[in-house]
Amino acid sequence: MMNDNHVGVIIIGDEILNGKRKDKHLTHVIKKLKQHGLSLAWCRYVSDNEKFLTQQLQQSQEEQLPVFCFGGIGATPDDTTRLAAANAFNIKLVRHPEALALIKEEFGTRAYPNRVLMADLPDEAIIIPNAFNNIPGFTLFEHHFFPGFPQLAWPMLDWVIENYYPSNHERENEESVRVFNIPESELFNMLEYFAEKYPKLKVFSLPSMTNTNSIELGFRGEGLAPSRALNELVSNLKSRNITFISEQTA
Repeated sequence: MMNDNHVGVIIIGDEILNGKRKDKHLTHVIKKLKQHGLSLAWCRYVSDNEKFLTQQLQQSQEEQLPVFCFGGIGATPDDTTRLAAANAFNIKLVRHPEALALIKEEFGTRAYPNRVLMADLPDEAIIIPNAFNNIPGFTLFEHHFFPGFPQLAWPMLDWVIENYYPSNHERENEESVRVFNIPESELFNMLEYFAEKYPKLKVFSLPSMTNTNSIELGFRGEGLAPSRALNELVSNLKSRNITFISEQTA
C-alpha cells in the first residue's frame, strides 16, 4: 500500500498546543515504526479547529503517504476530526452501522444521545477495533484515525500496523562515531563523498550542544549498509589522524 517505508503523523489537540498536556504519541510512534522497518517522514501538530485540520488532511493526501492521526474523534463539541476528514476527502459524514452496533453493545441505552455521535464517520471509512472500550477508530484512504488517549490509541496503532503494514522492510539501523576537535566545515567534503557513494543511506552530522569540540557522524539505513559505510568512515578518520570514539546506538 505504500510507495516507500515512510509515514506521516498528525497530532490534534488545543491542550497540547497551549501546554496543558505534553504529547506522548510522537516518541511512541517513532519507536513502533522502527520495530516494523518504517520511518517517520513528518509530524504536524494541529489545533481542534475544523478548518485548519481539513487543510492539513487535504495537504497530506497530496503527499501520498500513510498518515496516523491522533485525537479529536470523541463526542464533545471540540472533537472536529471526523467532520474534517469527511470534508477533506469531499465525502459525506454518515452513521456507520458497524460502529453504531459496537457502541450500542458497549453502552446500551447510555449510548444515547451523545456516544452514538462517535459512529458518525466519513462515508467510505473502515473501522479500527478498540479493545479498550469498543468505540472504534477509522481508516480513510490510508489515513488512520485514533483517539487522543494513549491507552486507547496505541493498541489500535499496533492493530493497524500489523494488518495494513506488515514488516516487509529490513529494520533501519544506525551506526556512528563521535569525532573531536575538528570544525564541522572541515568535514563537508568527506560527508559529501559518503552521501554520493551511499545514496540509499542517510548521512548525518550532529554537533554536540553540550560539548562544542565533538560531532557525531554516522549513517542510517537498512540492513548492513550503515556498518559498511562506517567501516570506511573509520578508515578515513584514521588516515587523517582525527580523534574519534564509537557511539552506542539502538
